[in-house]
Amino acid sequence: MSHPVAEERPVEHGDALNLVRAAIAEAPGPDAAAQRAVEILRDRFHHYDWVGIYWLDPSGTDLVLGPWIGPEPTEHTRIPLGTGICGAAAASGQTEIVNDVDADPRYLACFSSTRSEIVVPIFADGQVVGEIDIDGSDRDAYDQTDARFLEEVAALLAPFRPRP
Repeated sequence: MSHPVAEERPVEHGDALNLVRAAIAEAPGPDAAAQRAVEILRDRFHHYDWVGIYWLDPSGTDLVLGPWIGPEPTEHTRIPLGTGICGAAAASGQTEIVNDVDADPRYLACFSSTRSEIVVPIFADGQVVGEIDIDGSDRDAYDQTDARFLEEVAALLAPFRPRP
């Protein structure tokens, strides 16, 4: 069964996007919707070793870890805006791709196995409300194809953000 996908989007991204769309539509609530999304992302893409969603807290000063899936929990459950790759992406509103975390002084070490990271802001009403954070155990694990795909996933997740 083929799905109509944009020419530049790999088929596996189109299939995963459809899975995320269906899973969050059927979820019993916002937390379950976001949890299902992270599970699908990790399950479908083997280079997505740790997948988490951080939500901006109501004060707008910190990112707070929401649903995640990976081999182990991160100690970074609360990240000040502007700190680390996650805080930088939330502050700038720009997707961050770090090909080698050891070469980026902003990186907050979470796992000894992490070599690369991609962080994609989630927007609602033109404001950053959260982000998707993915760590990989290979250098150069993420590219613009991942960024475009994850930006589409982020748009699907925006309505499920926690409300104050």
